[in-house]
This record gives sequence, C-alpha cells and structure tokens, in this order.
Amino acid sequence: MRIAVASDLSGFPLKQAIIEYLSGRQDIEVTDFGIEDEDHPKPYIEQAPKVASAVQTGTVDKGILICGTGQGMAIAANKHKGIYACVATDIFSGERASIINNANILTLGGWITAPFHGVQIVEAWLSVGFTEKMEFKKEFLTRNYQLVQEMEEKHFK
Repeated sequence: MRIAVASDLSGFPLKQAIIEYLSGRQDIEVTDFGIEDEDHPKPYIEQAPKVASAVQTGTVDKGILICGTGQGMAIAANKHKGIYACVATDIFSGERASIINNANILTLGGWITAPFHGVQIVEAWLSVGFTEKMEFKKEFLTRNYQLVQEMEEKHFK
C-alpha cells in the first residue's frame, strides 16, 4: 500500500511518529510531503492539497494529514473530488472512518493526539476495510457511500 503523509507545524511531531511507524512496515510505501522540519513551516491549506491530489490521481492509495485539530486538513482535503477525509481522535473513530465512511484520507490533530496514540489510530484505520466488522449493514453502508458519490457528481463540476 502507498500512503502519502503531510502536516503543518502543529502536526509535525505527530507526523514524524507516524512516518517512523509506517516506514517500519514492509507492506507500506510512504511518501512524505512535509513539512521537513519546524524551521520551514507551511500552513495546512498548502499541505492538504498535496496529499489529496496524490490520492485523487492514484499516485498513492491513502493519505494522512495532520494539523492542530485535524479539522482544517479535513475541510481542505474534502474540497477535492473523490476524497473522503475523516478526522479521528481515538482508535474507535479511526477504525470507523474506514469501516463506515471508506475514508481514503485520515486527519489527525497534533495538539490533541499524543504520538503513540496517533500511531494506534492509524494502525486501526489501516487494519480494516469498508464494511468490515459491520457486514450486517453492508448493503446500507454501500448504498450511503454511493449516495455520497452521487452528491459529489452533482456538486463538483
């Protein structure tokens, strides 16, 4: 699996921990879109499109974006057609972003998520697929996902 990661200054320490974790996995190829260090900050509005575009074009399979709360990154990423970015603040919400929403980008908050916990959230998000563990609702979840895609076709021109 190919995963792109980026952060702003607020998310930099968490990004570094996640990059270290992902780089240690044999099944993942990581693309780091920065920031490279705390001396060269860039705002979330510049960073989110890098990962969103990489996912959108298929250059990578999934993305992870980290800012102060994860919210700004999610908003900016979701402005790209075909991007389904979800904020996760705990392991359960990280897992459910994949299971329920088929999120192709996970966003995290460096101000609110400790690095060790952030790695656990990413691990949970990557460990399950869409509708997994909720097979009894597979038809419902799949239909809702299709409706979101239809909304996207209508509103993204």
